[in-house]
Amino acid sequence: MRTEEQSWAKRRVVLKISGDGFTQPGERGIVMNAIIQLAEQIARASQNTQIAIVIGGGNILRGTQFTAASRGIREATAHYMGMLATVINGLALQDALEGLGCETRLMTAIRMEGVAEPYIRRRAWRHLEKGRIVLLGAGTGRPFVTTDTAAAQWALELEAQVVLKATRVDGVFSDDPERNPHAVLFSFLTYEDYLSKNLGVLDREAVTKCMQYGMPIRVFNFRREGNLERALAGEKIGTLIAGSPPLA
Repeated sequence: MRTEEQSWAKRRVVLKISGDGFTQPGERGIVMNAIIQLAEQIARASQNTQIAIVIGGGNILRGTQFTAASRGIREATAHYMGMLATVINGLALQDALEGLGCETRLMTAIRMEGVAEPYIRRRAWRHLEKGRIVLLGAGTGRPFVTTDTAAAQWALELEAQVVLKATRVDGVFSDDPERNPHAVLFSFLTYEDYLSKNLGVLDREAVTKCMQYGMPIRVFNFRREGNLERALAGEKIGTLIAGSPPLA
């Protein structure tokens, strides 16, 4: 059973940033001011934490926006298009981080050596050990798999201590807090609680995979000033999803 409190030479985390992190609320596309704000917090936290970042692409295109009834584009093709969108975001975040003096490596599950390294577990591990921030694009490289599940997969492969899920709300609620002002925020949920309540912040496959191997998940609001840096540093914010409550 992994816990966030495990002792490492350096804390190692997998951070999942959705496409919302690359634009302003209610907008689409890439907004560099938003990316620079992310990069500044990541850069500060990287001094004491090994960080691998799984990148979403919904600000550009979501594979799920194309249904089986869509004309002209097959659903699997749409998912591949969404994977390519995550690489575009990865390139933007890479430049923002390197502009702040960070060493980075962009690695992709789909080979595209002209812009990124192919994902190889041992190579990614070595980059983290050398203090480089590893950006993971193109999801798992396969259609019909979300980037949440990719984050769970990479966290297990890289033996991270926790999956950090950056969202635009304060954690996991009993209902959508953007629609229901009476929704209750959970500070802790077991994996079983999360799955039985059919809560929608993370997909079920990602949570089930983490439950199988005891990988904790922390969900937090990255739009609150300083929250991203606090989560990367291991502070207890948002909602923890795990097998048992955290130690007091």
